[in-house]
Amino acid sequence: MKRKNLKKHINYLCGELLAECIASAQYSKRGNTQDVENVILGIVKMQNDMICRISHVEPGSTQLFFKKMKEDMQKRTDEIIDQIQNLC
Repeated sequence: MKRKNLKKHINYLCGELLAECIASAQYSKRGNTQDVENVILGIVKMQNDMICRISHVEPGSTQLFFKKMKEDMQKRTDEIIDQIQNLC
């Protein structure tokens, strides 16, 4: 996959996570805005980190680099999903 397309997929995923976070916050009975802000900040940080990593690929084995990046992205996405679920 081209880097340009990979960046688009990351932006799309982060946009979906943000939308889900905002929707969960709207229907939450807790109303804790600090938790919502922390989740949103985590999403933005993840997006910036992943885009930066794609733009600055480590020399050497690019296959291992992208495999590690994919694992990190999956782990951070799962963590954010858990945080969004805890908002309700």
